[in-house]
Amino acid sequence: LATLTGREVITKVPPTLHTPLMSGANAISGIAVVGALVVSAQVDSGLAQILGIAAIVMAMINVVGGFMVTDRMLEMFKKN
Repeated sequence: LATLTGREVITKVPPTLHTPLMSGANAISGIAVVGALVVSAQVDSGLAQILGIAAIVMAMINVVGGFMVTDRMLEMFKKN
């Protein structure tokens, strides 16, 4: 469902707005990282800690990848 919704949103957004959209998505992913850090620090169960660490790793991969894509998109707008 999220994939279909994302595809619909992206196809409706003009290409000039993709960079700000990516920046907003990175901010939301950053909030997910902070939330996963807070939650995983407060649990006592080993399984919950493992799941929290997995959530942190996946969200950080998303944040780093998003920043890399955003950087490449911004490079296209720079004049030589």
